[in-house]
Amino acid sequence: MWIELGLIAAATERIGLGPGVTNPATRHPAVSASAAATLQVESGGRAVLGLGRGDSALTQIGRRPVSVGELERALITIQRFLRGEQVHLDGATSMIGWIAESGQPKVPVAVAATGPHVIEIGTRHAEQVDFTVGAEADRVSWAVQTARAAEGGEEISLGAFVNVAVHPDRGIARDLVRGSTAILARFATEGAPPDGLSDVTREGIARLAAEYDESRHGHSRAPAARQLEDEFIDRFAVCGPADEVAARLVTLGQLGIDRVIVVPGSLDADPTAVEESNERFAAEVLSELR
Repeated sequence: MWIELGLIAAATERIGLGPGVTNPATRHPAVSASAAATLQVESGGRAVLGLGRGDSALTQIGRRPVSVGELERALITIQRFLRGEQVHLDGATSMIGWIAESGQPKVPVAVAATGPHVIEIGTRHAEQVDFTVGAEADRVSWAVQTARAAEGGEEISLGAFVNVAVHPDRGIARDLVRGSTAILARFATEGAPPDGLSDVTREGIARLAAEYDESRHGHSRAPAARQLEDEFIDRFAVCGPADEVAARLVTLGQLGIDRVIVVPGSLDADPTAVEESNERFAAEVLSELR
């Protein structure tokens, strides 16, 4: 991941860069902080460090996501490293001294959050919170209200991971994100109340969680993904003609979302079709959002 981000930094000038979500289990907090700070220097201040419990990453290697407590402790530690402060960790005192001398602003940390406890620690210790709750308006509204209620002062920046496909044929658009929707949806109620979820979405998430096959993670052709109802995908994801996609995203902004992290086609989707969807998004949707 960090190698690819370095290559992207060298080939671009304006876009923000960072892991959608890394975790404190597969990378030591000092490694994540040092890598993010290095990317900040090499990109001229464009880095953002996404951090979460490691749902997919850890499940893929047979481990459980880290606990909320573990995530909070790691988040505090990483933030101290990124500020160039001393850190007391595993019985030793350490710091990454060059970070404070780099001349770049501190790397902001964005916590990926589904349930209220992770939302709360994100509002306490991070600069940003990015929801992984889908695109159903009532559910996103619940997440925004939960974050605002947990804030202890300065208003935090809120975002949302959203599966997006743009195509005049809604059926084609659905199939482009069927597998990537399954990635986000299967954890969408873990540790969270059902507030704001329609019956269709709640029942679809429950079936998906019970039937998900990690060996076919993110694949549209996986049985669990194939069984997702059209109405479920229409509610949880944002897919279809450009004007409808733009309208849905504008609604999220009106709910209090500052940015959308667009999750495009599934891992086994036709690359040409995904590229065409992305081009439609850039040409027809972004113009409407501006």
